[in-house]
Amino acid sequence: MNPYILSLLLFGLGLGTTITFASSHWLLAWMGLEINTLAILPLMAQHHHPRAIEATTKYFLTQATAAATLLFASTTNAWLTGQWDIQQMSHPIALTMVTLALALKIGLAPLHTWLPEVLQGLDLTTGLILSTWQKLAPFALLLQISKSDQTMLIILALASTLVGGWGGLNQTQLRKILAYSSIAHLGWMMLIIQFAPSLTFLALLTYFVMTFSAFLTFKINNSTTINTLATSWAKTPIITAIIPMTLLSLGGLPPLTGFMPKWLILQELTKQGLAATATIAALTALLSLYFYLRLSYAMTLTMSPNNLTGTTPWRLNSSQLSLPLASSTLMASALLPLTPAITALLAL
Repeated sequence: MNPYILSLLLFGLGLGTTITFASSHWLLAWMGLEINTLAILPLMAQHHHPRAIEATTKYFLTQATAAATLLFASTTNAWLTGQWDIQQMSHPIALTMVTLALALKIGLAPLHTWLPEVLQGLDLTTGLILSTWQKLAPFALLLQISKSDQTMLIILALASTLVGGWGGLNQTQLRKILAYSSIAHLGWMMLIIQFAPSLTFLALLTYFVMTFSAFLTFKINNSTTINTLATSWAKTPIITAIIPMTLLSLGGLPPLTGFMPKWLILQELTKQGLAATATIAALTALLSLYFYLRLSYAMTLTMSPNNLTGTTPWRLNSSQLSLPLASSTLMASALLPLTPAITALLAL
């Protein structure tokens, strides 16, 4: 892709998200979401592969449906209450519609079915943008209207953690596994959004760091299926030795960074008197942990048969940047001791 066009599209991505962040009016927020969607579509379709075009079309139709529902809900709220302000979304019908529209935008269960299919059709770099940056704008709106129907949010969240764990169990494609991982993490974020929004933000940030590390590792190894992970030892031995830490961190295993948001969310749910909800969420985390363990096993404990040519890549200089991967992997593994400092920072 032409660097000028790429710069323009990335600027559009940033601009759309910034407009949504800065807006207090529903029409401006909707406009930001639309700019965001239109900017990522050419990035998704840039390889002109039928699978990429299919994924782009599915993504466009899904996002257009969600945006139309959001616009209809905000117009309905303005008609019934006379308010266009995001903070003043008070009518229950409009509030439910907006929550469902934003749930469709980010891929919460049961509105999740587009996400694994779309992510599977993209290359790893665009998939990383879709899994991280594209979640920011809808979450900014969800955090502002999160005092809505408590039961509906908890049902959506528990459905997402269950679907995210269950759906990833029988997958062999890494991008689909990462999509189901995303759905499960979104469920954890939505579980706590109405009680402690700062914890939702913390869970979102830690998810970004861990996903960034996982995507970059798969990209540097050029791996898209579980079977191809077995050859990663010949390509990048040091990264292969470290990456199980990131994968188990995604699963929320102590003493790794991913345990931090899960621990704090379960603690807060128990304080709110939702012990049963916390128990179900913790049990669904075991499902996710299984397929992360499966990936770790395939990557580090299985060796593909290698000839002399197959073992040479690690001796060659890689053209890819290693600093982002190194810093994100370190953060994905070792931030748990800083939990008090991070929570104090978010509480400011």
